[in-house]
Amino acid sequence: MTPTAVLHSEWIKIRSVRSLYGSLAAVLATTLTVTVLALGTVGQEQAERAGAEPVFDAFYALNFGQIAAIAFGAAVSSEFLGGALRVSLAAVPRRSLFYAAKMTAIGGSALVVGLLTSFTAFLVGQLFLGEYAIGLGHPGALRAAVGGGIYLALMALFAAGLTALLRSAVAVLSLLIPFLLIVPFVFADIATAVARYLPDRAGQLVLHQNPEGSLGPWSGLAVTAAWAAVALLAGWWAVRRRDA
Repeated sequence: MTPTAVLHSEWIKIRSVRSLYGSLAAVLATTLTVTVLALGTVGQEQAERAGAEPVFDAFYALNFGQIAAIAFGAAVSSEFLGGALRVSLAAVPRRSLFYAAKMTAIGGSALVVGLLTSFTAFLVGQLFLGEYAIGLGHPGALRAAVGGGIYLALMALFAAGLTALLRSAVAVLSLLIPFLLIVPFVFADIATAVARYLPDRAGQLVLHQNPEGSLGPWSGLAVTAAWAAVALLAGWWAVRRRDA
């Protein structure tokens, strides 16, 4: 099969497997729901407080959307259950091509939905802020909207690479969810310098109007990309070396 045909087949899998497109749609649904609930209830009060950061606050809901993005990336484990991988490799014997096409389909889909989610959440959220609303022309807002979409795609790829390595969505979700929700806060109290280089903390610097510290918005996103790249390489090694 040609690379184009393999990529097309992976896209068909995403469209046809309920767990895949359901978790992908949940990225947008979850983020918008949290945006409406958060900004619709206390948005203006939050904007009035001293030290408010309107750009970062506008993308607060991405913290929840990233969980759905990780679930989408982890849903790739369905390929490794019930002999499905053997069927796929029978059709595409070149494992590297198969893996590259799968991750490209996952990353591309997550990027499109991530950008849609990021921009939509920003624009919808501003509807609740009245006089405190900002536009995409506000310093850092457009960068944050684009960076937020890229960040969600990188987190999906991070999860996908780990799932290819561990062959278990449950294991990946059990590892990443506490890692993202608990570990950064522990490290923040122990060693701020270390916490800055964790995938979520580094990547979310792009959501700040004026990030503090040695990492800038795009260099922070590059750190998250490095985490994703390591996970993807580990998954590629596993797919190449292990039995189907």
